[in-house]
Amino acid sequence: MEVINAIGRRKSAVARVYLSEGTGKITINKRDLKEFFPSAILQYVVKQPLELLEVAEKYDIKANLDGGGYTGQSQALRLAIARALVKVNAEDKKNLKDHGFLTRDSRAVERKKPGQPKARRRFQFSKR
Repeated sequence: MEVINAIGRRKSAVARVYLSEGTGKITINKRDLKEFFPSAILQYVVKQPLELLEVAEKYDIKANLDGGGYTGQSQALRLAIARALVKVNAEDKKNLKDHGFLTRDSRAVERKKPGQPKARRRFQFSKR
């Protein structure tokens, strides 16, 4: 099997994933998963698509992460891994889609508007 690549995004985070056959090693920006994401919850989020399809020990994953915070990066990585797994085996698409791993979460920060202190907040109104 050759190297499969996929991209996942969330807020301002971008994850580029390179999936190859291996022993289940996940490397992010040349660091181990546990080193990059110390939180067990974020590690769980990243591994969700692999655990669902029971292929966690079958593939090695190398990823480049840019932008965003830890949560956005972990969710971008989850999307990229799910997309790569679909490229490997198209039959897994329905299962991943049913669990929401192939859906790009399009929510992002709303821009600040002129004449207001924030995106939705208005300046205090005074009748007199």
